[in-house]
Amino acid sequence: MTTDKTPQALVLLDRDASILAFNERVMDWARRAHVPLLERLRYLCIVSSNLDEFFEVRMAPQLSAFNLNETRGLYTAESYQRVSQSLHTLVAQQYAIYNDELLPLLEKKGIKLVSHGERDARQRQWVKSFFHREVQPLLLPVGLDPAHPFPQVANKSLNFIVRLKGKDAFGRENEIAIVKVPRILPRFFRMPPVKGSKQTHFVSISSLIRSHLDDLFPGRQVTEFSQFRVTRHSDLAVDEEEVKNLRTALRKGLQQRHYGEALRLEVSAGCSEFLSRFLLEQFELPEPALFRVPGPVNLVRLNQLIDQVDEPALRFERYHAGWPVQLVPGQSFFERLQQGDVLIHQPYESFDAVLAFLREAVVDPDVLAIKQTIYRTGAKSELMDLLRDAVRRGKEVTAVVELKARFDEEANINYAERLESVGAQVVYGVVGLKTHAKMLLVTRREGGGLRRYAHVSTGNYNPNTARLYTDLSYLSADRALTSDLEQVFLHLASQNRLPRLKRVMTAPFHLYKSMLDRVERAGQAALAGKEARIILKMNALTDEPLARALALASQRGVEIDLIVRGACILPAQVPGVTDRVRVRSVIGRLLEHSRVFYFRTDGEDEIWLSSADWMNRNMLRRVELAWPVIDPALRQRVMDECLSAYLHDSRDAWLLQPDGSYQRAVGSGAHRHSAQASLMTRYGHKA
Repeated sequence: MTTDKTPQALVLLDRDASILAFNERVMDWARRAHVPLLERLRYLCIVSSNLDEFFEVRMAPQLSAFNLNETRGLYTAESYQRVSQSLHTLVAQQYAIYNDELLPLLEKKGIKLVSHGERDARQRQWVKSFFHREVQPLLLPVGLDPAHPFPQVANKSLNFIVRLKGKDAFGRENEIAIVKVPRILPRFFRMPPVKGSKQTHFVSISSLIRSHLDDLFPGRQVTEFSQFRVTRHSDLAVDEEEVKNLRTALRKGLQQRHYGEALRLEVSAGCSEFLSRFLLEQFELPEPALFRVPGPVNLVRLNQLIDQVDEPALRFERYHAGWPVQLVPGQSFFERLQQGDVLIHQPYESFDAVLAFLREAVVDPDVLAIKQTIYRTGAKSELMDLLRDAVRRGKEVTAVVELKARFDEEANINYAERLESVGAQVVYGVVGLKTHAKMLLVTRREGGGLRRYAHVSTGNYNPNTARLYTDLSYLSADRALTSDLEQVFLHLASQNRLPRLKRVMTAPFHLYKSMLDRVERAGQAALAGKEARIILKMNALTDEPLARALALASQRGVEIDLIVRGACILPAQVPGVTDRVRVRSVIGRLLEHSRVFYFRTDGEDEIWLSSADWMNRNMLRRVELAWPVIDPALRQRVMDECLSAYLHDSRDAWLLQPDGSYQRAVGSGAHRHSAQASLMTRYGHKA
C-alpha cells in the first residue's frame, strides 16, 4: 500500500517553452527523408503559421514585461529574453532546412525558385514585362517627410524599405521610402517553361519587386533596401458587459486588428543596420524583436508555390476515408440510431456521414426543429446552406454562433447574418464565455410524440479540417443524452440556470470539478491499495490545478499516461514527484485533435469524450461538453483506437523528459508502429 505523504516540490514547465517545443517536433517532419518533398516544405509552412499565431496571441505580455523591466510575476524581462532566444533559434533552424535541404532537393526534382542573379536574358525580359504590366500599377511608393509620415503597416503584410540617393521632384533629399505590397498579389508566379527543359521555374513577388525598385523611383538611386514584415498583437478584446451589440463591436474590432501593437519585425538577412534601426524605432521594438531571415519573410506563403506544382510523387498519397463501419450507405440515420449509438473516427472514417445526417434531417418532413452550435465551419460551408434550406422548408432552426472564435470572427458574423436573413433564430451564447461545445440536435415527430437525435463531437463542423484532424463524432438517440443537450441549448438561448444533467458534463459549471474529483478518487483508491489508472488524450494540458492534481495522484500510486499533442506543463518521470506519469506527444501526417478521458478506479471504468482540453480557459471561460461512452463495444473501440494504439506508437510519438525536452520514441526497424498509419490502412478504401 502506498502511503499518503506530503508531495515533493513540483515545478511545472513553462507554457511558452512547451508551445515552442511542440513546433520543434512539427519541424522535425520537414527534416525526414521518407516524407514526400512538398509535404516537408508544407510542414515548414505550418511551423511558420504557428509562430505567427504565437506572436499574435502570446507575446504582448512578454514584451510589456521587458519594456517595464519587470522582475517578478509570470512575465518578466528575463522571460521575454528567454523566449526570444528560443524563437531566434527555432527560426534559424527553419531557414537552414529551407535553404540547405529543401531548395536543393526541389531543384533536383525540377522545381526551382529563380533569383534575379540566376535568370537568363529571356527570363529577365519576362520578369520585366510582367512587373510593368501586372505589378507596378498596384504599387504606390511613399517617400517619407513631415507631410508623408511613416505609413500604417498592416499585420503580417509584405513591405519594402528603400534608402535613396539624390533629390526628389521638389529638390529635397528625403532618403527613406516605403513600398507596401498589396495582399491581392500572389506571392509566387510560375515562369514560362524553358524550351527543352523539364524544370518548373518560379519567381517570388519579393524577388520580382526588388529587381525593379529603381523603376519605382525614376531619377534617383536606390542605395539600400530590404523587405520587411511586422507581426502585431491580434487577440480581439471586447468588453461584452459594456457593449450593446456584440456583433457590431466585433466588426469594429476586426477593422483595428490589423494595426495592433507591434511585436516582431522580420527583415532580410542583409538589411543594413541603418534600415533595421530605423524600422525598430518606428515600431517601438527592442533589439530581440528583430529577426533577420535569409529568405522570404513569410514562409507561410510558400503554400502558394506548393499548390502550383503538379507532382503527385512529391506529395502524400491521397487518402480516401471509408464510410463509417457502423453505417450502411442509404440507410436512414433515424432508423439506425434507434438501434444504438454510432461512433465515427475521423478522418479515418468520412465526415460526409455527419453532413448526410443533417441533409436527411433537412428534407425529412417529420423533423420539426434543428439546433446547432457554430464555432469553425470553414469559408464555404455546405452546413450553413443546409441550415438555411431547413428554414425555408419550415423547420425551426436555432444556431448558437460563436462570434469570438479566434481568427474566424468575420466568417461567423457573416454566417450569423445569412442565417438571420432567412428567419433562423441566432444567438451568441453567454456573455463572457466562448461556446466551444460541438453539438447538433434534431427533434422529430414520431408516432404521436417527439424524439430527439443528436450529434456531438470533439472537433469542428468543418469539412476541410475534418479531412486532416483526428476527431470523434458521436451520433445518438439516447433519451438521457439528448434531453441534456436540449437543456444546454435552452440555457445558451435563455440564460436560465441549467438543471441537473443526467449524462453530460458542461463547462464552466461541472466539468472542472468533475475532472478534479475523478483524479482525487483515483488517488484515494491507490492509497487504499486498489487498482487506479488514468489515461488522457488531449491537445494541451496547461491548467495548474489539474496538473498538480495529477502529480499528487501519481505520488499516491496512480499510473498515469498522458497523450498530449501540444503544450504540457506537467513534467514526466521526475524522481519522487511524477515517477508514475508518462507523457507522449504524437505528431504525424494528421493533426491529433480528439479528447478522450479514461479513468479506472477499483475495477470501474469510465471513458469520456469532450470538446475541452485541460486548460484554464476551457474549464472556466468556455462552454464545453463532455459525454460518456456507455456502449461496451464502443468503449472498447475508443480504448483500442484512441488510447492503446497511441501508447504503443513508436514512429510518430515523442516522450517528454523530466527537464521538459522531448525525445523520439524508440522503435526497431520494420516493427516501428504508427497509430495513424495503422488506422488509415484499416479504414481507408481505394479510389
